[in-house]
Amino acid sequence: MNIRDMRPLRPPRASDHPPPPAPPAARLRIGFLLLDKFTLAAFSGLIDVLRLAADHGGRSRKLHASWTVMSLDGQPRRSSCGILVTPNGDLMDPADFDYLAVCGGNDYLNDALPESLLAYLRRAAASGVRLLGICTGTFAIARAGLVGPRRVCVHWNVLDAFKQRFPKVQAGVERLFIDEGDLITCAGSTAAIDLGLYLVARHCGRDKAQQAMRHMMLQHMRPAEMPQPHFYAEIGPHLDVRVQQAAQFIEQRLDNPPPVAAIARYVGVSPRQLERLFAVSLGQSPAAFQRGLRLDYARWLILNSKRSLTDIAMGAGFADSAHLSRDFKTAFGETPRSLRRNASTGRADAGNPG
Repeated sequence: MNIRDMRPLRPPRASDHPPPPAPPAARLRIGFLLLDKFTLAAFSGLIDVLRLAADHGGRSRKLHASWTVMSLDGQPRRSSCGILVTPNGDLMDPADFDYLAVCGGNDYLNDALPESLLAYLRRAAASGVRLLGICTGTFAIARAGLVGPRRVCVHWNVLDAFKQRFPKVQAGVERLFIDEGDLITCAGSTAAIDLGLYLVARHCGRDKAQQAMRHMMLQHMRPAEMPQPHFYAEIGPHLDVRVQQAAQFIEQRLDNPPPVAAIARYVGVSPRQLERLFAVSLGQSPAAFQRGLRLDYARWLILNSKRSLTDIAMGAGFADSAHLSRDFKTAFGETPRSLRRNASTGRADAGNPG
């Protein structure tokens, strides 16, 4: 045997083996731009859908989807509930993302956003990055002049403010979110979860969307065309401010309707004066206005939920299902039960043509 062959083998070096292949790029890349007083629920709901779809078992590895959180200066941003969120850093090249999610909140009345922020949004749009208006992030996108003829979705609670600032923009509250191709706008709150599932299903597959849905203990994915459960009365900003305030107070208490005296105290007038204000502005009494909103609410629940009619009646501020049925038939010409039955039959017929 050759003595040279008896030399001890050297340990293998790292260079002797090829490096492991790089993980494939995520199929869905979203950059989050936090604005001041952003809504935490909308931001966290959307980003958690990505996290739960990106990996198995909630391990949070960015395998199928990735997310990056940014702010204009890279500094923490305070949410509308007061919680500080520290971003990953300053604004990155928008071309690094498929979507740029502009997360707004309670600062939507700020008409003096930094020009550098608006310029960044314009740069993103010019580079072909799709924009996501999350909650009142749509205000910032509109201020940057990036809406054009597209229709946008806003939360019912800020519709009047949006129309006042952007009267030429088509804005509505009839959907949870609206996809215009290069611009998707979302009402915010839990609708951001539905938007996230929609994007995951599009880019990563429906199985990944269902994986995230199961982790979040959701029963189903709500489609974009589902209306916002808002029961919003478009009474117009030109009407007496006391009527506007009274309408908002009523909208917030549909399940426990306040008496006219309580509404009057809320806006600082007497009950008789409130009756006159409603008669002049809306041609109806405060009680009739309130009853109409409660009936609209009940009708929406009948068509869009599986709750019992008794539960719906109580949730809409009626004493019982019989009380709801009487008022409902007077208003809509049919009972709640017949409406649900006919709607169910119509859906079945639509699913089985011919």
